[in-house]
Amino acid sequence: MSTAPDLAEELREELREAISTVQRTTDDVPTLWVTADRLPAVAERLRRRAPDPFATLLDLTAIDERERVHRGDQPRSDFTVVYHLFSYASNRHLRLKVPLEGEYPSVGTVTGWWPAADWYEREVWDMFGIGFDGHPGLRRILMPPTWQGHPLRKEHPARATEIGPYELTDEIQDAEQEALRFDPEEWEMERHVDGADLLFLNLGPQHPGTHGVLRMALRLDGELIVDAVPDIGYHHRGAEKMGERQTWHSFIPYTDRIDYLSGVQNNFPYVLAVEKLAGIEVPDRVKTIRIMMAELFRIASHLVWYGTFAQDVGALSPVFFMFVDRERIFDIVEAVCGGRMHPSWFRIGGVAHDLPDGWDGMVADFLDYLPGRLDEYEKVVMRNRIFKARTQGVGAYTRDEAMEWGVTGPNLRACGLEWDFRRQHPYGGYENFEFDVPTAEAGDCYARGQVRIEEIRQSLRIIRQCLDDMPAGPYKADHPLTTPPPKDLTMRDIETLIHHFLGVSWGPVIPPGEAFQGIEAPKGFTAYYLISDGSTNSYRTRIRAPSFAHMQTVPWISRGVFVADLLAILGSIDFVLADVDR
Repeated sequence: MSTAPDLAEELREELREAISTVQRTTDDVPTLWVTADRLPAVAERLRRRAPDPFATLLDLTAIDERERVHRGDQPRSDFTVVYHLFSYASNRHLRLKVPLEGEYPSVGTVTGWWPAADWYEREVWDMFGIGFDGHPGLRRILMPPTWQGHPLRKEHPARATEIGPYELTDEIQDAEQEALRFDPEEWEMERHVDGADLLFLNLGPQHPGTHGVLRMALRLDGELIVDAVPDIGYHHRGAEKMGERQTWHSFIPYTDRIDYLSGVQNNFPYVLAVEKLAGIEVPDRVKTIRIMMAELFRIASHLVWYGTFAQDVGALSPVFFMFVDRERIFDIVEAVCGGRMHPSWFRIGGVAHDLPDGWDGMVADFLDYLPGRLDEYEKVVMRNRIFKARTQGVGAYTRDEAMEWGVTGPNLRACGLEWDFRRQHPYGGYENFEFDVPTAEAGDCYARGQVRIEEIRQSLRIIRQCLDDMPAGPYKADHPLTTPPPKDLTMRDIETLIHHFLGVSWGPVIPPGEAFQGIEAPKGFTAYYLISDGSTNSYRTRIRAPSFAHMQTVPWISRGVFVADLLAILGSIDFVLADVDR
């Protein structure tokens, strides 16, 4: 496998006319600056003509560079469009950057090479006002159609106190109501096909089968779905904008609320990215504690999925039993962290405090308890003939389709690809643990269920290793930017005390740089792309959420199925709308 600099120089040599700069970054991800006019040639080479093609667009975002101070030798730009690519064939990340100038610049779309770019480009236009020439339907995706401005531009207010009082006049109310009116043509839906009138149905945004405020606009031929178009953004809270005005440390509780079912799993990629920027290496005990708590939350998240998925297709009892099991996990989490669903427990450089007395007994009891329950659920749900009839052969996609649409995690492994970032791209200490990577072959709703259920068993296996081999040592790194630093150091070292005071009052000052860090979260690949400008807060906080990518697959795996099957599909992909909308 090539090293990051090798890949960058290899591509620069091959595409020398298109590559203006090779940027060195804190995270060592090969980063190439590509001129806008040569982007199509570079995309073609990377996607089609490479021996190990970059089949997956993991993320696409932008940076408003106009107020950034520490840019080093990067090319001049007012805005930068950033593409994070991944090759499963060679296990390599690649970052492309396109510099753009002007108040409202544009660049060509890459949807012809990576279909997943559709929603990402719409998001960049929505948030930054950057156009994408040739995009099939460039319109807002997270903000309402009546919204004025582009929220992630630096001139857009970040606080309610920075804007005037809101007034809802009759004219504004009428305009907002009119904007909500469903117009099939705006959704690229024809009213008549082959002389027949088609039925249009709004599923949601208030519907139990959508698991929250999600609207699905359906075009139906009888009970068969002709088109299903998701309407997202109802749960958008501006999480990335908040990252610009919170200190590095105070933003941690916000991460809990992204995938709100996964607790500290949300803290994990964020603190790892900050630690990369700060050059912090955490002790072995911290690594093991983090992994144990992360795997407990993986089980908790999967139990919620398991019960609600069964409920979506008509099995009403399992969800109550599985939520009882989830409460046993929360009892452990509460004893260790003090919180339950949103403990916000990971810290830059460690965890909030050491494990309490008796933690090992609680964990051991849970490890003995859950396997028997999983066996019972297997009989009640997965072997049930009705459940199988509702899920097998429904909502399937192939391995290649999954990769080109940015599908990750259990949904990708359900297509037969034995890929887990904990194993193939280990982080946070996972290289020290033994576990299997469950897969299935069909790529349908049932297969996605099989993978997640076996993942629960593998998480139990990892937790058992944490219990048996918990290292001794400190629960925080001995580093001045650890937040907050170890208490004993603050009592006997004036420099540490000063950093503690500044870290609490102003936040730690993280050196300039950028870092992309992803993890194998319960729902798939979750990543934070952080840019520091040498300040107490992030210059740019980008959250790569798996649910956003997975929701984009719903239209094309739902065509030709019954409305009832759509609810099975939505349940099987395991999304959280806060993860979609951020």
